[in-house]
Amino acid sequence: MYYEISAVRYAKRDGTRRSHFVNDRHEDGPMPMDYFIWVVRSPEKVFVVDTGFTEPKRRGRTFLKCPAESLGQMGIDATSVSDVVLTHMHYDHCGGLELFPNARFHVQEREVAHATGRYMSVGCLGHGYHCEDVLSLVRMNFEGRVVFYDVDRPIAEGITLHRIGGHTPGLQCVRVETARGVVVLASDSVHYYEQMEMNKVYSSVVNVPDMVDGYATLRRLAGPGGDIVPGHDPLVMQRYPAYNKALEGVVARIA
Repeated sequence: MYYEISAVRYAKRDGTRRSHFVNDRHEDGPMPMDYFIWVVRSPEKVFVVDTGFTEPKRRGRTFLKCPAESLGQMGIDATSVSDVVLTHMHYDHCGGLELFPNARFHVQEREVAHATGRYMSVGCLGHGYHCEDVLSLVRMNFEGRVVFYDVDRPIAEGITLHRIGGHTPGLQCVRVETARGVVVLASDSVHYYEQMEMNKVYSSVVNVPDMVDGYATLRRLAGPGGDIVPGHDPLVMQRYPAYNKALEGVVARIA
């Protein structure tokens, strides 16, 4: 079974090179960031990867468009989506869970353990998480709507989840088989193309060796000719065509 994949851009922010990479030898300069969720669908089924954020003003981000509204313009009713993959539980990837009231959420068990564990009171580790988002997922677990993973495994024919770690303990990527080859949705295992191409370390990291080793894992999963899609690079919107004219600059068709 083959799938179509789209990147849905919902927010942006300004940034600088020095704020993104550890010990970067390049001269400092502007390096903006985009925020995405992703859609993976076949004629029979729709999977959504990540859900966006709910607190843009406090974080100083520019909110462009509600992801659910963009999905609607793609002919997808968010309330009908049955499966959502959470690559990790940072505020910009697991906010807005309520937009998908009938979905099951697929997440790595060690990510939930980390987000509900002792280190959330440590500023540099807890900063990326939003308490209300974590509580929402906990409530959904009590409702039987959370599926936990601790090994690499498929969630459907042609879609597999793989723990990478590094950026967070339970960060996972999504490998998808498409008509034109394999696509790996790297999420925040690679924020920017440059990060992996030049073997750089992103500034938000809990385990540097896991992050760096993850680059080789992503390449192995993609295989020869496969695509690796980073989690926040504005170049995604330039390297892939618009989903349609109405959604230009909002949704890119990856495969």
